[in-house]
Amino acid sequence: MYDESDFIALSALQHFVYCPRQCALIHIEQVWAENSYTAEGREMHERVDDGETSYRPGVRTTRSVPLRSAMLGASGIADVVEWHKRNGREEPFPIEYKRGRQKKHDADKVQLCAQAICLEEMLGIAIPSGALFYGQTKRRFEVVFDAMLREKTAATAECVHELFRNGVTPLPEPGPKCNQCSLQELCLPEVVVHSRSAKNYVHKLLRELSEDEI
Repeated sequence: MYDESDFIALSALQHFVYCPRQCALIHIEQVWAENSYTAEGREMHERVDDGETSYRPGVRTTRSVPLRSAMLGASGIADVVEWHKRNGREEPFPIEYKRGRQKKHDADKVQLCAQAICLEEMLGIAIPSGALFYGQTKRRFEVVFDAMLREKTAATAECVHELFRNGVTPLPEPGPKCNQCSLQELCLPEVVVHSRSAKNYVHKLLRELSEDEI
């Protein structure tokens, strides 16, 4: 169990699975940049995360739902939670909205599973599944929270906590994922091979340029 002062953002788990360096740049070095992908994602979340509650037969839908888990040591916001009425009670079904399409990696699934674990801890119930909605395909994909995904989610949370405790940005691992990352120009994956901090590398270059001008 983690103390609330040590809580990490749920989104950090998604960032870590996608790229540990990206996770460190965003959450430790506080580096951020936006590209067309992140802009589309932000606009989608702004449309969804209005905090409103809506109803349709048998389903209550809540948006921008605060989440926390002492077990994971994480907190954040669920885009949407549907409450399906079955056998006289409401059963939560978390839904995470993403731009683009379904991924081959598990980053989005881990983030959604972490949301479910938060809800389970907060409500004292079991949540078997949720869904990912992708804006590009306009399709919802159900995600089953099986033992393997739960173990990966818990392990990822522990890895992120360890990353934060060490405070060391991992070296870049250049690959196809870099082409869609908004931090590519700040991360400098093909250049920063000896410096663990992209921010420090950029500051070093600026100092050298300033010294040349003197």
